[in-house]
Amino acid sequence: MKYLMMFSRAIDALNGGLGKVLMWLILLTVLISAANAISRYAFSISSNAWLEIQWYLFGAVFLLGAGFAFLRNAHVRIDVVSSRLSARARNWIDIVGILVFLLPLCYLMIALGWPLFERSWDTGEMSPNAGGLIRWPAYLMIPLGFALLALQALSELIKRFNFLYFGGPDALAQGVSSDVQQLARELALTEHDRIEGELAARAQAQGASKT
Repeated sequence: MKYLMMFSRAIDALNGGLGKVLMWLILLTVLISAANAISRYAFSISSNAWLEIQWYLFGAVFLLGAGFAFLRNAHVRIDVVSSRLSARARNWIDIVGILVFLLPLCYLMIALGWPLFERSWDTGEMSPNAGGLIRWPAYLMIPLGFALLALQALSELIKRFNFLYFGGPDALAQGVSSDVQQLARELALTEHDRIEGELAARAQAQGASKT
């Protein structure tokens, strides 16, 4: 299990580092979008290449960032159900979901997406829009993104089995979900302190008025 956990940590480092880079692509997309809008409406200058690069960057963030989202436990869960389950039950549900749904989906998308990339690369396919970009980078994101997601799925499988059979930490108790829960607890405590403060102030005011 030691070597499997080393493999898992290597995958986590890959997707974690890539996720940090993709965060900057979001900013770059916003800047390009703003600059394109300003140049179009203020100077009547526009280009389909600038429009399409926004789509390419958005596609890169969405597809290449899927593994990072899985690493951070940021994908959607039905919290009202999962919160009532034991830690072991949640981990087993994840294992079944990864093996039955996620990994077959990744294989299917890689198998279907790679020929699209190859054909676009071989033919030098270009956008039909005037001044548009080459298409193969957009097609490459499909198999590459799902390959990264499949790698992260393997990493998560290793962590689930490490928790269930080798006493490792529960990965589902970490990441974004736990951060949100901690924030909710802090907000609840703040609200509780505020109410107690108001009640104390009222009691003090009533006591002062009686005297």
